[in-house]
Amino acid sequence: MGALTGRALIASRCAKFFKDGDFVNLGIGLPLMCVNYLPEGVDLWLEAEIGIVGCGSSPSWDDADPDLIDAGGQPASVIPGGSVCDHATSFAYIRGGHIDAAVLGTLEVDQHGNIANWTIPGKLVPGMGGAMDLCSGVKKIVVATDHCEKNGKSKILKQCTLPLTGARCVTDIVTERCYFEVTPEGLVLRELAPGYTVEDIKACTEADFLVPDEIGVME
Repeated sequence: MGALTGRALIASRCAKFFKDGDFVNLGIGLPLMCVNYLPEGVDLWLEAEIGIVGCGSSPSWDDADPDLIDAGGQPASVIPGGSVCDHATSFAYIRGGHIDAAVLGTLEVDQHGNIANWTIPGKLVPGMGGAMDLCSGVKKIVVATDHCEKNGKSKILKQCTLPLTGARCVTDIVTERCYFEVTPEGLVLRELAPGYTVEDIKACTEADFLVPDEIGVME
């Protein structure tokens, strides 16, 4: 198999944060791809705020149970030992600090660990979902995102300009170009995707970041 690139590389790197048995919430879209790249020996309990503990693979609509859907309205499944619950219980898991990690997509993220991923003023949006609760109730918040907008503008900023989903909650930022750790001293460039240099990242990143003596390779 060839080297991973793009969103597959992002999902693969995010999956390396997990330990066997972790209780994890994955946002819709790119974050859900993480389950395709779990390291050998790592099985997760996936929580969906809509009320599923132990989410399985996504079946086709032909094989779907109409009573089981994910937060994005797509068909879902439950692994052996999994269960369904009401919203109050589901959000109690999140707000009670019982979830080990969450992976979220974003519109913007900044060098202070702020994330803005739920609305663009003036545009119609379906709502914030459980993202604000995740940002306040989960200790490890991993942002999985394209490094830049389609127009080339950096999505990793000095300061978010959109309404925040969570303040100073992001612990890690993974893009198709690099991996940043969010620390009290600021962003630290921990890994580079194959083919990218530190200068490349400086050129496409608005945020300030620290460059350690040793930088790993994303895989």
